[in-house]
Amino acid sequence: MADTAATDAASSTPLERAVIEVSGVGIRFKRNRRSRRSFKDLFSSRRRRVRPDEFWALRDVSFSVESGEAIGVVGRNGQGKSTLLKLVAGVVLPDEGTVEVREGVAPLIEITGGFVDDLSVRENVYLTAGLHGMTRRQIDERFDDIIGFADIGNFLDTPYKHLSSGMKVRIAFSVITQLDEPILIVDEVLAVGDKAFREKCYRRIEQLLTGGRTLFFVSHNEKDLRRFCTRGLYLDGGELALDSDIGSVLARYNKDYGG
Repeated sequence: MADTAATDAASSTPLERAVIEVSGVGIRFKRNRRSRRSFKDLFSSRRRRVRPDEFWALRDVSFSVESGEAIGVVGRNGQGKSTLLKLVAGVVLPDEGTVEVREGVAPLIEITGGFVDDLSVRENVYLTAGLHGMTRRQIDERFDDIIGFADIGNFLDTPYKHLSSGMKVRIAFSVITQLDEPILIVDEVLAVGDKAFREKCYRRIEQLLTGGRTLFFVSHNEKDLRRFCTRGLYLDGGELALDSDIGSVLARYNKDYGG
């Protein structure tokens, strides 16, 4: 549970203004992929006892987010950070509690996963942007900006599968950040790629924040978290250990784990 003394700004968020409302959320996974739920499980209580081959990735997590907030999600590997972002993005559903997202989401989570290897870069831009809700006309109008930002040279009609991992991230980031969705979710996607392009991406994120976007940002880089975020969520053992300003959250995390 979050520390009650450290959530002045967050807890005072008027519910009618919240763009994201997470209430009592829990999600469990199986350790053994080959195991299956029984027919009886379909009719059992959602709060039944966890089985030996299951674990709670998140449990009893609650918070709300106002439009325009920049949230950094902090914690060790395996503590539920990426799972939380996927819940907000609607990629996975909770086993307990509710997640209500009142505005559209532009997800920079495993962003190269939706691209088709055998299609060209050009075809993938139209396909991916279209799947995220952009019209053909909108894509036509922004196509040069997308390709210009990605800076992929003469590879526009090259099959996507022949691009380097860094080039794949470039084009995916460029497409997703052209979406008009108010909520931006970023999960360590820029770990691949050269330093110059990463800085270019970071400047793009800052532009989006200046324009009023809401940000969820997962990173192990403290400098980046301080650069973008004003508020932090510290996850530990699948629970929300602290919800406070980003400086306090990082200080608590470093104290707990000797950062």
